[in-house]
Amino acid sequence: MSVIDKVIAAVTPPESDEARRKARETARGCAAKAEWLGQILDHHLGLEAAFAKVKSATGAAARKAALKELGVLLTGHAIAEEAVIYPAMTEAGETGKSGLAYQEQQTVKVQMAMLEALDPMSEDFEDKLEHIRGAVEHHMYQEEGTWFPKVVEELPAADQARIGLRYAEEYQRYVGGDAGRGAMNFSGGRGL
Repeated sequence: MSVIDKVIAAVTPPESDEARRKARETARGCAAKAEWLGQILDHHLGLEAAFAKVKSATGAAARKAALKELGVLLTGHAIAEEAVIYPAMTEAGETGKSGLAYQEQQTVKVQMAMLEALDPMSEDFEDKLEHIRGAVEHHMYQEEGTWFPKVVEELPAADQARIGLRYAEEYQRYVGGDAGRGAMNFSGGRGL
């Protein structure tokens, strides 16, 4: 395990499944007032499914292909949040949390680049994948539990609509397809 992996593990303690479930319920409740949050929650589910797909892939080629799909989803999701949602967090008075959100996503991008350089069937690959997954889960927990509900609470309905349109536009620009619900469906379910 690299020094960076150890740091990530130390600063992103895993939340319980119950805590994650409650955070997601909180966010789902807020999504009735902010369609953008519903899109993001669907994307979070898609990211979880994409991580599982990488982990369960058998053979180097299948794992590399699944990793590429995960990378596209992670990057598109991050770009959309960074361009639209994190500035909205700042508007809602959450400047420090917005800065942390940018920093966490930057760390995941670096770690994903390092992961791509590893033998996809190695133990090092599996360890790094798990560390990245844990960091992303922690990040989603923060967003769903407090960060994004605060944006919904603090900003008026007109801003919520603007945020929704801009988020979908930025996500679609990178990932393609319908950026709303039912976009790239890697999960076998509703879509991202």
